[in-house]
Amino acid sequence: MNHLKMQTSETFLLSAILSMSGGLQDSYTYCLRGNVFANAQTGNVVLMSQHFLTGQWREGLHYLLPLTAFALGILAAEQIGHKYKEARIHWRQLILMIEALILFLVGFIPPAYHMAANILVSFVCAMQVQSFRKVHGYGYASTMCIGNLRSGTESLSIFLRERDRAFLHKALHYYGIILVFALGAGLGGILSGLLGLKTIWVSCLLLIVGCLMMQRRMSSF
Repeated sequence: MNHLKMQTSETFLLSAILSMSGGLQDSYTYCLRGNVFANAQTGNVVLMSQHFLTGQWREGLHYLLPLTAFALGILAAEQIGHKYKEARIHWRQLILMIEALILFLVGFIPPAYHMAANILVSFVCAMQVQSFRKVHGYGYASTMCIGNLRSGTESLSIFLRERDRAFLHKALHYYGIILVFALGAGLGGILSGLLGLKTIWVSCLLLIVGCLMMQRRMSSF
């Protein structure tokens, strides 16, 4: 693939920044907002089902609402992508600005309203995973790991069998994204003890950097 023609949204650097932000968001909601996963909706489904089937309806809603918000975030991102596809500003930049704004507001939400914070973070995560889906042409997810782990290991297996270095290159991209996601999660855990609920603003900063990267790349053409 010609590097000069590659969209900024598909570069490894931007993908790494978004993955670090995604890991931090997941760590933030789990550590500071009531042990809810903003990105790992499978975990929320499991916990929701357990609570509902044991008659703990209030606790079940604790996981259902972020799950619903995630679905709505995907819907919103798809609609924005379609409506602003020909707009002067790239629609993915618009998504990043919306994400940063929402997460900035989340930092002001007091502990009594953890549910509202989790709903907003899940909404943001979904917008991101819907809008940024490729790194160097390979499909990936910037806010979760299981798909990346499967794809990376599959590519590694093919490389070991066929010795085609293209598959090794592909595997390293996936493992690199997983590593950066893990670093973001670890950073979120550490900062949670230092910055408290304002930790999410670090994610805002990462998203703004990503938006500026896209603007700089567009201005160079």
